[in-house]
Amino acid sequence: MDKNLEIRELFEKNEIDDLKRFINQRQCLNTSNSALIYLFHIVQSAGILTTSIGAGYGIEELVWAGTSLNVVATLISVFEKTNETISKKLMKNIKAIRDGVYVDEDTIAEDDDKSKPLLDSKV
Repeated sequence: MDKNLEIRELFEKNEIDDLKRFINQRQCLNTSNSALIYLFHIVQSAGILTTSIGAGYGIEELVWAGTSLNVVATLISVFEKTNETISKKLMKNIKAIRDGVYVDEDTIAEDDDKSKPLLDSKV
């Protein structure tokens, strides 16, 4: 078999495998985010209510419990935002595959300084 043909087939198979994986991951993230959004509002509301009752009746333990619930709600919100960022990157990769410009999947973390070369030219 021709080496170039074998390489091209390998890349095409990789693209198809990646596309299937990206679509499944996005579906999972979107489903998870729906649940996280509802959970955030429930936990945040419970935290506000618990803190208010604790403060109103002078029950310090309830104030701390309500504050803790609000911390948990904040963490849930952070998870939801992180999932949203990952989902957007997956969509970018899906569009790149569709448009025929896909090379390899993006990293999750953004590089703050995009002007720096990836490799030192002196190496």
